[in-house]
Amino acid sequence: MIHKLEIDGVLLEYGSRRILSDVYLKCETGKVSGLLGRNGNGKTSLMNIIFGSLVPNSKSVRFDGVSVPKAYSVPALLSYLPQFNFIPGSLTLKRVFADFNMDYSSFEKHFPEFKSALYSQVLGLSGGQRRLLELYVILKSKSKFVLLDEPFSHLSPLMIGGIKEHLEEEKKNKGILITDHLYRHVIDAADDLYLLAEENVHLIKHIADIERLGYAHLDH
Repeated sequence: MIHKLEIDGVLLEYGSRRILSDVYLKCETGKVSGLLGRNGNGKTSLMNIIFGSLVPNSKSVRFDGVSVPKAYSVPALLSYLPQFNFIPGSLTLKRVFADFNMDYSSFEKHFPEFKSALYSQVLGLSGGQRRLLELYVILKSKSKFVLLDEPFSHLSPLMIGGIKEHLEEEKKNKGILITDHLYRHVIDAADDLYLLAEENVHLIKHIADIERLGYAHLDH
């Protein structure tokens, strides 16, 4: 069964500045949906609106047609990777994997640089390793949908390649929405692509739409 996350009717204003207006976006299980947009255009704000941690002037967030205004309170429904580090640095990797009820050996197998790091503290990891750890536990969570904000940032090319493989695997069981300023990786990973521009979200039907909407010039 295909599950569907939809958001529309979004209006977000800060004082006299309008950030988002009449936004519509859909994310389905079985697909990776990519969200592109320039810095400051509201991508992270839209993620937080979907998650329920930011309350806009108006919105409608629906899961299979049912309104869920505070999706953050239903982990089985939605998990969110924010831009910032969210796992306390004092925790060991063993504790992290226990808290998320995940198998460390599978993680270690796919990312050998973590071999023998089970009892290490998160704080002792490099920036890229810490980001990879947080991305992995969110992506592998049991939620029907996951939101990934800047998942590729700080990762090495080898790590990015591994994560793209996991995106392909995990989308069989969940809907995934990603946004990242490393837009070529988003384009490569996404089945559906949206571009946030001029307060609104545009469905990209052809790669040339990215140039037409003034986001980036792509080599063909």
